[in-house]
Amino acid sequence: MPKLIAAVLAVSALVLPAAARAGDVTMHVEDVPLGARMLASAPHPVHFDMLGLHWQGLGRVSYRVHRLHGRWGAWTQAGADGDRTGRWHDGGLDWTGAADAVRFRFAGRVTRLRAYEVWSRVTVAAPRSLATASQPAIVSRAAWGANEEIVRAKPLYAPAIRLAIVHHTAGTNAYTPAQAAAIVRGIEIYHVEGNGWNDIGYNFLVDRFGTIYEGRGGGITRNVIGAHAAGFNAGTVGVALIGNFTAAAPPRAMQDALVKLLAWRLDLAHVDPLSTVAYVSGGNFKYRAGRTVVLRSISGHRDTGPTECPGADAYALLPAIARRVAATGLPKLYAPTVAGVLGGPIRFQARLSSALPWTVTVADRSGAVVAAGRGRGTLVDWTWQSATGATPYTWTISAPGIRVATGRLGGGRPVPQPPPSLSAVALTPATVAPSSDGSGGSMTVAFTLRAAAQVAATVDDATGQPVEAVLGEARAAGPNTFAWNAGALPDGRYVLVLTASSGAKKATKRLPFVVDRTLTGLQALPTDLSPNGDGVNDTTTFSFVLAQSVPLQVVVESAGVVAATVFGGQLGPGPETLTWDGTGGGVPLADGSYTAVFTYTDALGQVQQTIPLTIDTRPPTLTLLDKATLRFSLDEPATVTALVDGTTRIVRLEPKGTFTLPFQGAVTSVTAQAQDLAGNESPVVTG
Repeated sequence: MPKLIAAVLAVSALVLPAAARAGDVTMHVEDVPLGARMLASAPHPVHFDMLGLHWQGLGRVSYRVHRLHGRWGAWTQAGADGDRTGRWHDGGLDWTGAADAVRFRFAGRVTRLRAYEVWSRVTVAAPRSLATASQPAIVSRAAWGANEEIVRAKPLYAPAIRLAIVHHTAGTNAYTPAQAAAIVRGIEIYHVEGNGWNDIGYNFLVDRFGTIYEGRGGGITRNVIGAHAAGFNAGTVGVALIGNFTAAAPPRAMQDALVKLLAWRLDLAHVDPLSTVAYVSGGNFKYRAGRTVVLRSISGHRDTGPTECPGADAYALLPAIARRVAATGLPKLYAPTVAGVLGGPIRFQARLSSALPWTVTVADRSGAVVAAGRGRGTLVDWTWQSATGATPYTWTISAPGIRVATGRLGGGRPVPQPPPSLSAVALTPATVAPSSDGSGGSMTVAFTLRAAAQVAATVDDATGQPVEAVLGEARAAGPNTFAWNAGALPDGRYVLVLTASSGAKKATKRLPFVVDRTLTGLQALPTDLSPNGDGVNDTTTFSFVLAQSVPLQVVVESAGVVAATVFGGQLGPGPETLTWDGTGGGVPLADGSYTAVFTYTDALGQVQQTIPLTIDTRPPTLTLLDKATLRFSLDEPATVTALVDGTTRIVRLEPKGTFTLPFQGAVTSVTAQAQDLAGNESPVVTG
């Protein structure tokens, strides 16, 4: 079985070959050499049915694909969100249908072009999960085939959902129900492996048949922060319509599903679909960080950033969609608020969609009602003269037919606890470089508690003044983690103060970190090298963007000892790439784990960012244990490609150990080969 290789353009050999596979989804990444107005590619060794493009420059990119066993298709202009300043434009992922070649042409100046060719196998339409009385049927991540192994980090959560942002994927409008699920799988790998996001960017997706898909993981009823609108991700729910609605209206089934989804999700958050929200931008090329933008509760992506998304025809429908959402599932309760502290007056307020009898109740820990207020109308307004004490209370605002609002007041009585203890405390990474799209600011804190404790985390600036509260909740004994995003902090040196409390006793750890946007978007492609001269993953390319000219040193370390120097000198500003061949002083480094360390000096002094790397020149060992059941074993994780009975091709990413490939029927013959993350291939096994 031949080794997979990067596709080759007729003009010149492509560079930066990479493959990221999971089950039925494969993605190849290619840097396209420029030098002609139109570039024609030769047939690819691996077919694709989706295409995404990233490019730099002020120009536009168009493409046409060669249909598998067919002819060349029409030219299509690649769409992209973002600014027009010559930085990277992240194009959407277009469904092309089965294809084996692609051509490009340009209008205006394009300085770099990177192609992401995705093969997402069409299987069957994904089944929807059962819906509750108010929740629409939704296809779960498991049902559409999400690859949880490529998800980069645990989900982050906002305190509340404030509005919904509608997108379109800008691909084709002509797809089948089965192809829709394949498109969602392709979008996931493109967002993670192509755009470098933690997970698929959207919270939900809707196809033209009215099927709703769960997007980013973390829980459909929880306030998961996505990556769908740079500067406006926190506290918003992003819904993508699968298709291009620049010059075509979304089908009625898609509109109806969007209405049902938004009516349920905004009601869950008690948001009025016809209201407006004052949102402070986190920063993008349309709205600088800190600018207050007034948005509709159901807005289009173009309202938040420099894009035409969700297309002119879909955007024109949003006011009517909002009115339909407001009229669906009545009556509703909007904007519940509680103001005050125990021991004094506490005021409860809310709005109702129509005049109704309402009740506010306060119950103690046993569930006994200690206070209640009642009224009738569209406004809920009641004040409780609370007593001083540590007893926790639960409050509820209810009215006939509505989704009730509830919350907690106060805390429990302290009980004897062992002295708190914080151990195995770590903050990673130590330096974050948030980009304009909101990525790059995620941090993870790990710690171990000897006993259950109340854990608080705050951020102090360089002067020791607190600037942000990150965490405040009870945590169980044992290993613990939490994630947060430092992207809203300005550049500077900070300290995360982690405190575990038990009664009057406390344990505190101080963890320094840096927010620095001088060097952003740092990534290595690939991170697993196999520098053995076979043309596959022999080198890795570091790519990043410098905001200013700085002295930069790049070394590769093993256990803290410098093993190779990649670069030393002055660079910037602008996008940069550096290539490393896996050697130190011209000598190949041994297989193992390494760290690429980027050190530069700016106004914050010396700053470091790191990327883990692996050198692996040894092919995996694939062993056929039982032909009849297709039972194999692997000595390391690898992608296994098997041909059963000469006709059925199976491709699966398998972990180290014993596994069985799925196949129905009797097996007469099998040929299989494994390819590890570094591109090394095992000998072919047959049976």
